Formats: sequence, C-alpha cells, structure tokens
Amino acid sequence: MRRLFGSVRAKATLAATVVVAVALVAAGAAVLLSLRADLVDQTDAQADSAARHVASQLAAGIAYGDLELGDAEEHPVQVAEEEGRLVAASEDLESVVGTGIAAVRPGPAASRSPSASPVPSATAQDDDDGGDDDGEDDNHGRRSGRGSGSGKSGGGDDAARDDDDPAVGQISEDVRNSQGTATVDGDTAAYRFAAVEVTTPQDVTLTVHAGAPLAAEQGAVRTALTAMLIGLPLLLATVAGVTWRVTRRALRPVEGIRGEMAAITASQNLARRVPVPAAHDEVARLARTTNETLAALEASVERQRRFVADASHELRSPIASLRTQLEVGAAHPELLDVAGAVEDTVRLQRLAADLLLLARLDAGERPVDGRFDLGVLAAEEGGRRAGVAVAAEDALEVSGSRGQVGRLLANLLDNARRHARERVEVRVRGDGAWAVMTVADDGDGIPAGQRDRVFERFVRLDDARSRDDGGAGLGLAIARDVAVRHGGTLTVGEAPAGGALFELRLPRRAS
Repeated sequence: MRRLFGSVRAKATLAATVVVAVALVAAGAAVLLSLRADLVDQTDAQADSAARHVASQLAAGIAYGDLELGDAEEHPVQVAEEEGRLVAASEDLESVVGTGIAAVRPGPAASRSPSASPVPSATAQDDDDGGDDDGEDDNHGRRSGRGSGSGKSGGGDDAARDDDDPAVGQISEDVRNSQGTATVDGDTAAYRFAAVEVTTPQDVTLTVHAGAPLAAEQGAVRTALTAMLIGLPLLLATVAGVTWRVTRRALRPVEGIRGEMAAITASQNLARRVPVPAAHDEVARLARTTNETLAALEASVERQRRFVADASHELRSPIASLRTQLEVGAAHPELLDVAGAVEDTVRLQRLAADLLLLARLDAGERPVDGRFDLGVLAAEEGGRRAGVAVAAEDALEVSGSRGQVGRLLANLLDNARRHARERVEVRVRGDGAWAVMTVADDGDGIPAGQRDRVFERFVRLDDARSRDDGGAGLGLAIARDVAVRHGGTLTVGEAPAGGALFELRLPRRAS
C-alpha cells in the first residue's frame, strides 16, 4: 500500500478524485437544498391558495356547513375562531399535527353559521326598541365577545376589534406557514400548512388552516438524491480512471529518462543522452536540462582526464631528469650536476603548487575575506621584477585572498616578461565599482583566434620553446580561475605597442 501511494501517479489520481468528490458533494448538497426550497415554496403557495379560497367564502358570509372545502387528501382544512374553537373542518380529516388545533370535528356550538347573528344597524335597533331611552340591546343585537352597537355606524365595533384583525368582510394579507402531518382516511402524510385570518360580515374573526401535501417535494428530493448516490461513485470512478491513464501517459517520458539515467550510471558512458519528448512541456525541458547536465559532466570528466594526463606528462620529464642526474652522481660523483638537480626540484615544487591550487579552485574553495589595496600589491609584485613599470591610483581596495590575487599578478607579470622585448607596463585605475589592472608588453602579442585558448590548462602557444624557458601552461589558467573566484574577469587583447594586453577587473570594496 505504501509503495502504491508512494508513486506520483497514485498521488495525482487520489488528489484529483478527492477534489472532484468534495466538489460534487458540495454541488449536490446545494442542488438538493435549492430544489427542496423551491418545492416547499410551491407547496406553501398551494396551501395559501387553498386557505384563501375558503377564506373568500367566509368573507362572503357563506355558512359553515355550506363551505366548499375541497378534497381533504389534497387540502385538509380547519376553520377556527380566535379562541381556537373549531367551527369547520374537512369531512374525512382524522387528525392534524402542526396547525396548533388538535380538534378535527366542530363542537355543538359551532353549528350556527356566521349569518346567524346579523350585524344590527342603528335603524334596526330603534325599530326593535321602540324608542327606548335606556339604550340597552336585546339578545338579538348583542354579539358574543364583541361590544354592543351604539348607533354610530358600528364605531364601537371598530374600537373593540384587534388592530391586527382584517376589516369586516376582508381577508388578511399575512400568512403563517408551518409543517406537520395530517391523517385522511387512515393515511398519514406530511403537509405544509398556511394560516390565513378572515373577518366575516358579522365581524367574526376566523383563522383558516389549509394544507398542501409534501409528497411531490419529498419524491423529487428522494429521486434526485438516489440519482446522485448512484451517479457520484460512477463519476468518481471515471475521474480516477481517466486521471490514472493521463498521468501514466504524461509520466511515461519521465520513466524513460529515469531508465536511461540508470543505464548511464551502470555503463559509466557519459556520451549517452536521455530521450527528449516531442512535446514542449515541463518533461521535455527536464530532459533537455538533463542532457545539458550530462554534457557538462562529460566535459568536466574529459577535462579532468586531460588534466591528469597532462600533469603526469609534465611531472614525468623533471622526475626523469632528476633521477638521471642522481643515478649519474651515484655512479660518478664528480659528474653530479647539483645546479641542474636543484632546478628540476624547483620545477617540481612549482608544478605541484600549481596543481594543488587548481585542485582547490576546482573544489569551489571560497577565497579568504580579506581587504587589500590592488595598487600597492601591483607595486610590490612589479618591484620584484626588472623591466616592469607600475602606475597605480591610490585607494583601490578590493576584497578576497591577497595571496591568491598576488599569485595572479605574478603569473601575468612572468608571462609578460617572458614574451616582452624590452618593457612591461602595469597600470591600476578605478572604473566605477571596479578596480582595473592592465599588464601590457611589447612582444609579438597573441593572435585573435588564440586569445581564449591561452587560458586553457597545459596550453603553450609557443610549442617550439623548451620547457626550461616556459612554464607548464598553468599560469594563465590559474590567473583566470582566481579572477572568477573573486567575482571578476580576466581578458586578453592587443597592447598599444603591439604586444599582449591582459585586463583584470575586480569589484571594489565599499568604503
């Protein structure tokens, strides 16, 4: 299991599947909630319509027994007074939960209709009372729970009515919705109920409760949920399969690169290269970068091989010469060339020092963080050699290893004196953020096509000269490596006198 989910392909497939699953679950939940809300709103509208249909009959003064309540299974109806006493209900209604009224059968007192107690007018009262001065109403002129008439067009009735009640013969615009259950003919189902208030022409405020079934809403939500539960696993399986195949195809070149790299490591053949896909994507760029790295590594190994071969060749001559002199001296002491032996030993010492310095530079050894004046250093190195003129500006401080930069200057001066006819000129000046030193000679110069080659290791352009007159071909290579390690550059051009002009640039030390 760990090996399976340790692969990039498995991780990508798992991540894609999880992301899609989360998105689908969230979207599905949102769809279900929105669908349910819309269907509930539609059901509420149906319940409200049914309640207002009954309320309109009551507002018209139709008797309770003559109300058209409709199908109880479709729209169970309850009509109640303000005190909660049921006055009318659907015929087949057996029980209701959610309206706040448990009764489903009107009581005996509810047999009368709203028209049983007509509203007495002022004229009718005068006729019935025969002009009585006591102002008392008889039993026919008194409404239960209401104030008696005063002869002011029902002004006392308006004062007694609650401000929230609708006007006489009108239906309230407000509606209260609730959810519950109703049992009709033995079948219990969920309903949404709407409660609407209405005031009859007899100034009796009633509340009509009408329901609408939630079966359609529940069925639609259940169908949508079932479809999602079936479709979600299938869709996730499809996503996982497609992602697995796509990632396998996308990572196939990576596996080819890995296999080729393993073969290169096993064969140690750095001339081989990894395959580069035709697509211009990240994998193709990875392959090209890998091939560039292999090419650089091959070149580095080749340089190292040549370096070792050249070093062995350079060491062989002085060692063989020294051995010959010592063997002759051992056999014939009077013939021992002590001066020649010392000279060969010095050459060996210098060559070993050069090789050690190159090895340290190749290893990326950082120079010592010192501080010194380049002009002073140039004057010191030039003063040790005849025929060298130094002109330097003051206060040109640079950072780095004074010993390595001194070795760089010494190599440049030795090279210039070796090829100069009469004179070597050294100039040190400032150029913005750079300290610039030039070493010029009046020799034959260096051909333009050979100017980069002189910085290669063990390269001597004047191959005809003997090794006794020249060096091993490491001086200029060491000089450029030291310059690069100090953040500078070393280039060669043509001097005004026709010889070679070496220019060293090092970053100046901030004050």
